Amino acid sequence: MARIVILTGAGISAESGIRTFRASDGLWEEHRIEDVATPEGFARNPALVHRFYNQRRAAATAAEPNAAHRALARLEAAGAHQVLIVTQNVDDLHERAGSQNLIHMHGTLNGALCAACGHRWSAPAEMNKTQFCPACGKPATRPDIVWFGEMPYRMEEIWTALRAADLFVSIGTSGNVYPAAGFVADAMHAGVPTLELNLEPSQGTRMFDEARHGPATQVVPAWVDEMLCA
Repeated sequence: MARIVILTGAGISAESGIRTFRASDGLWEEHRIEDVATPEGFARNPALVHRFYNQRRAAATAAEPNAAHRALARLEAAGAHQVLIVTQNVDDLHERAGSQNLIHMHGTLNGALCAACGHRWSAPAEMNKTQFCPACGKPATRPDIVWFGEMPYRMEEIWTALRAADLFVSIGTSGNVYPAAGFVADAMHAGVPTLELNLEPSQGTRMFDEARHGPATQVVPAWVDEMLCA
């Protein structure tokens, strides 16, 4: 049974209607990173940050998994390979497509986090700065999202899986954001074969053993079909 580690980024959810950050009409065109995606921005203006993530949560709830999400779930469910999806995305489209072995390295829109005590719980549809932590009672509720300057979740687990993999696949990522952008180098140094499936060449395309480019809803199901027929 081959061990496959799959990194997914914003490109896999874009075809479900979830806006990416770096596209010409992306989320950073409307907001500065410093204002909505840093601990300092949250400290300055928690109402703005909550409003930003409330809008993203609503958009993710309205979206549906696409053919790429469903194909990866199909690959895992077939049982011919041991599949781990490490996603940079904070939506729940992988889960709703059926994927189960999944790590949200940047957190999730469906989670709430207490900035005071670290307690986590399910996020309501609308969050605001007056909500109290159910554990410590302090009004320190924030989205359970990894912001710039914070350490992504479960990194030791990810690195261990990556270095023990038989194949590393990167799907829908720009190759700009670390540490995820460095996964291909980690895999390469461990002797793990690598494959990029992306709309267009990423920043790190040259480091992959193979690259296939096109819409995720086309290239991902085609690759999964190959894996299941091999």
